[in-house]
Amino acid sequence: QVQLVESGGGLVQAGGSLRLSCAASGRTFKNYAMGWFRQAPGKEREFVARIGWSGGFTSYADSVKGRFTISRDNAKNTMYLQMNSLKPEDTAVYYCAQGRGRISGPRADEYDYWGQGTQVTVSS
Repeated sequence: QVQLVESGGGLVQAGGSLRLSCAASGRTFKNYAMGWFRQAPGKEREFVARIGWSGGFTSYADSVKGRFTISRDNAKNTMYLQMNSLKPEDTAVYYCAQGRGRISGPRADEYDYWGQGTQVTVSS
């Protein structure tokens, strides 16, 4: 049984930083791509960032490029999202997800397992 548990969300002022973590268990973490998605109230879930199995490949949504950094520590079965220069429009529930193989794309249907989400609120 795969479990993904996000942590690190909270309330921050615009321009501030947060670091999200996603702890994974249940299958060999290093074999699978991972991703971050977010969902704001009244909006559909959207892609934020993704990372390949080794961490050598990363990709970002245009809206976060240059501000967010995705990374993973396969020895700790954990993925991270460092979020800098946060904006009010970054306010959302952030979800981590585990893909089907070593590389997964930006679509939500390419991911098999999801965490419960962590709230990020950016005040202006």
